[in-house]
Amino acid sequence: MLKGSHTSEVGAMIDICIAGGGYVGISLAVAVKSAAPHLDVRVYDAAPEGVWEKDERASAIAAGAKRLLTVLGAWDDIAPEAEPIRKMIITDSKTADPVRPVFLTFDGEAEAGEPFAYMVPNPAMVRSLRKRADALGVEIRQGVSAVDFKTGDAWQTITLSNGETLDARLLVACDGVRSKLRDIAGIKTVRFDYGQSGIVTTIEHERQHEGIAEEHFLPAGPFATLPLKNNRSSLVWNERTEDADALLRADDLVFEEELERRFGHKLGSIKVVGGKRAFPFALTLAREFVAPRFALAGDAAHGIHPISGQGLNLGFKDVAALAETIVEADRLGLDFGQLNILERYQEWRRFDTFRMGVTTDVLNRMFSNDFTPMRMARDFGLSVVDRLPGLKNFFIRQASNVGGSGDPRLLGGQPI
Repeated sequence: MLKGSHTSEVGAMIDICIAGGGYVGISLAVAVKSAAPHLDVRVYDAAPEGVWEKDERASAIAAGAKRLLTVLGAWDDIAPEAEPIRKMIITDSKTADPVRPVFLTFDGEAEAGEPFAYMVPNPAMVRSLRKRADALGVEIRQGVSAVDFKTGDAWQTITLSNGETLDARLLVACDGVRSKLRDIAGIKTVRFDYGQSGIVTTIEHERQHEGIAEEHFLPAGPFATLPLKNNRSSLVWNERTEDADALLRADDLVFEEELERRFGHKLGSIKVVGGKRAFPFALTLAREFVAPRFALAGDAAHGIHPISGQGLNLGFKDVAALAETIVEADRLGLDFGQLNILERYQEWRRFDTFRMGVTTDVLNRMFSNDFTPMRMARDFGLSVVDRLPGLKNFFIRQASNVGGSGDPRLLGGQPI
């Protein structure tokens, strides 16, 4: 740690400045501070105090991310609100089809007795992570963001939105898919707009879902229902952006009628019980993940189509890799802000991220259309996979994100 640190933000000298106080930013702070308590780690978040409590969404947490959260001491508080996904059903049909044949069913576990994923309400996850950050002495400043920085030999000089400055050995940008800090660092991106938006809301249904998640591939894109506690499900409803906007503008009766056409009657009567929002979908991949004394993590490094439910889990994999890179370098007495050290993190994460980005892009193009020969080919492919247990188990292992040989330790449930 740099000597002479002081509490004033004007000219303060710290070890790590994390820009962004979402799941990735806070979990990175907790991961580093848990393994290296002597490091001064601070988080600056542009959002006002308590805004995350108003987030009605839920996220799919893969088994590997659950292991990470367990090691960080956050899972015990999350667990009572987490709903395990015990089965995944995939269908392919038109909206008006009276029958939706099931082409593929994933019915498995990451390990014996361990579901391959959970659905977790976003506020529960952030609340638990912030509780751990507070217990570890991580300072979180709300309503203050990093707006500029200049790179020196030994530190970044960071300008905050309130006009104050501080020096940090490493600046980590977790400031979202439209990261301004990424632009300041001169890191280019590959970007493609899908012209799709996802309507996100929560529904309540008459019958139990039994932990089953369903993804219906419809001509406009996937329509996914994901299990929550208390006979509720989280909904991610893909439509062309103009159609999604029209649905949100429509009155409740029209919206629920269109919802029922897609959801069906298998769980009895349904009712929308959460707010409705639409989020545009695009592929955004950073060409580099690091620069001298600078690193990207989470959506600042990658934004992918949610067709596979892996967006947030990619961010947790970033956390596991970057935290291990920082902590191991520090234990060896090395300067973790130097580019040659940070490049280990980039090597760990960039190929995996690009592979997932390309995979989700191809899947979306294959399934978000109604071209008959394409439908026949993809349905045949799904039915073949469904008859090959070994291949299905491989896909389950990939989806669960559990750490394997050479992967960051946190994903395997091991401390750094």
